[in-house]
Amino acid sequence: MTTQFIPGLDLTERFFQEVVQPILAHHFPGLPYAAARIGSGSEVLGFDTEMSTDHDWGPRFHLFLTEEDCARWQTAVSDTLRHHLPPTFLGYSTHYAAPNEEGTHLLQPHDGGPVNHRIEVVTVRQFCRDYLSYDPAEPLTVTDWLTIPQQLLLGMTAGRVFVDEAGELTAVRQQLTYYPHDIWLYLMAMQWGRIGQEQPFVGRTGIVGDEIGSQLLAGRLVHDVMQLAFFQARRYAPYPKWFGSGFAQLPQAPILTPHLTAALAATNWHDREAALTAAFQQLAIHHNELGITEPVPTELGWFHERPFRILNEAPIMTALFNAITDPALKTIAYNIGSIDQFSHSTDLRSNPILRHALKALYTGRISPLR
Repeated sequence: MTTQFIPGLDLTERFFQEVVQPILAHHFPGLPYAAARIGSGSEVLGFDTEMSTDHDWGPRFHLFLTEEDCARWQTAVSDTLRHHLPPTFLGYSTHYAAPNEEGTHLLQPHDGGPVNHRIEVVTVRQFCRDYLSYDPAEPLTVTDWLTIPQQLLLGMTAGRVFVDEAGELTAVRQQLTYYPHDIWLYLMAMQWGRIGQEQPFVGRTGIVGDEIGSQLLAGRLVHDVMQLAFFQARRYAPYPKWFGSGFAQLPQAPILTPHLTAALAATNWHDREAALTAAFQQLAIHHNELGITEPVPTELGWFHERPFRILNEAPIMTALFNAITDPALKTIAYNIGSIDQFSHSTDLRSNPILRHALKALYTGRISPLR
């Protein structure tokens, strides 16, 4: 009989409450801990489906101990669970196979012996260092914020905390809830800059018959509009697989989606341009509704003397920059935005260690070729 699909967060929370919590209470009475399903995985974002169960999915979570308790009890807690967890829960195995050649963990039927579970016993500090390459004992700098990919910040702050007796995990999640105000302004300014760099080219390519080029630019601008909508809503954007699903949950999605859909479906550059500029206007209108700067113009204009309609992004960028007070942002060497704005590389955005090398982009400490 096929097991009825249960969303991963719901399955894991019940697994913790009905199975793991009683085991911990019996074998380790008085041991303070936090338990949460955060980090990587579609279920952390609430986007998992039955298809998600074929890799790195199941009743798994992190169990956070204090530094002192983890050093003393980490192995004992993990081993106790191995010997006392049931082999299945709500029709799903609790036993994982060894990682395959791709490093993927798959649920498999338990055939006796200890359960190879995926309840990872760690400290909050170690999790942050592994997942974000960030030590929560140190203050976050401007370059930290700009080099930690949104998808990792989202994984850290999404998901579900089942219990947090010490409050350490909750404190870190609250600190990372969203970008500080000035960094938020800076990122929106940079996003408007991205839009401004390419918006007239949808028509310029189209007017010479380069339909593929015009479509490609339109697709890039649709993505930029969606990212700016995430910023305006003060929400981290997920990685590409769930970018559209996350966008659909934004307050502006019902207004923007018809324009973006029309831009992607258009069969000529005139219609493509009209749909995109309508979306740009909506973003400018919403910018004024946020009340974070002096009101900015929302009317369309022409790209110099050429027959291409645009929304001039320069006044919006200027207003955002003028509202920034943090001197660290005003002295950035190269205004390239965050890691998500200058690179779509999956390898770069999924490996937090690499972000430290990127800090030189903001300090200007880059040696020129000789």
